[in-house]
Amino acid sequence: MIAEVTTPKELQKMDPVFGQVSFDNHEQIVFCNDKDTGLKAIIGIHNTVLGPALGGTRMWNYTNEWEALNDVLRLSRGMTFKSAITGLNLGGGKAVIIGDAKTQKTPELMRKFGEFVHSLSGKYITAEDVGMQTEDMDTVRDVTPYVTGISESRGGSGNPSPVTAFGVYMGMKAAAKYKFGSESLAGIKVLVQGIGHVGETLVDYLTKEGAIVTISDINEARLKEVGAHYGAKVFNGSDLYAADVDIYAPCALGATINDDTVYKLNASIVAGAANNQLANENIHGKILQERGILYAPDFLINAGGIINVYAEIEHYDKAEAMRRTENIYNTTLEIFDYAVKNNITTHQAALTIAQNRINLRKKESGK
Repeated sequence: MIAEVTTPKELQKMDPVFGQVSFDNHEQIVFCNDKDTGLKAIIGIHNTVLGPALGGTRMWNYTNEWEALNDVLRLSRGMTFKSAITGLNLGGGKAVIIGDAKTQKTPELMRKFGEFVHSLSGKYITAEDVGMQTEDMDTVRDVTPYVTGISESRGGSGNPSPVTAFGVYMGMKAAAKYKFGSESLAGIKVLVQGIGHVGETLVDYLTKEGAIVTISDINEARLKEVGAHYGAKVFNGSDLYAADVDIYAPCALGATINDDTVYKLNASIVAGAANNQLANENIHGKILQERGILYAPDFLINAGGIINVYAEIEHYDKAEAMRRTENIYNTTLEIFDYAVKNNITTHQAALTIAQNRINLRKKESGK
């Protein structure tokens, strides 16, 4: 843990940006501060070889600035590989706003954030993420064109969450096909952790197919509401990760596969919408492999959202966005095969294929 009070000399020794474990040769880190609106934000631009860095803005009440920095570094890196693995001509970026979205988010704060985005002249394009709504992106659009996921009434693609959920559903079906021999999820026990916009839509897909769905969330009222609406069970056990299920679907924040949980898992498959599900992608990805648990790489199967907002840049319609998202099924199967053939984890397989595409473009462009 980093002390709450840090002297300048101690700070210098820490190498607070370049020395972060999550720093992976990021191109640019922008710290944004505005006293009048209370805005404190960080924009991370990881890589722009394939195109401008596109990634959502997350507003979260982080414990401290170090936690926020680590999050934006990990998330922006993940966006690079998400775009690359799905064949989009986009780089990876992300932004975090430090604060409580329910009590501290104002139109003035969002417009000021939009001004910071605009100052980057299109190198970073923002979108919706945790703590954000489509109307927030509309507010940002008032001051900059470098935003996606705006309302359909304004010519945008709208809320990307339903398309994200569809991609996760496709990835989950591919994992079931690979692990169980059938893509059908009827009768399959699935635990969905986190029932926000994406998680709820995923529950909808699963219950319609006949899966036996259990849900978990920190919001008790939301649990009861979603459980009653879809006929899903509400988890009430003592250890979520040891639950007797076939598929564990993390759909809240990341790093739920960690030293404390990785050996508890009883699921045969991990396939969810959360970003950065592996606290340590090398260590925990390997442990899952050794335990025979099939991991569907998060940055691949949750790419439906970015495919959806990319429509605003490439000008394709909703039907084409869904078609491209459906192809996550085929790509997921290809990743599983590649991992076996090369004796590596599925996460490493997805990273390798994505990095190869970036390297090829870099070589072609002479950058």
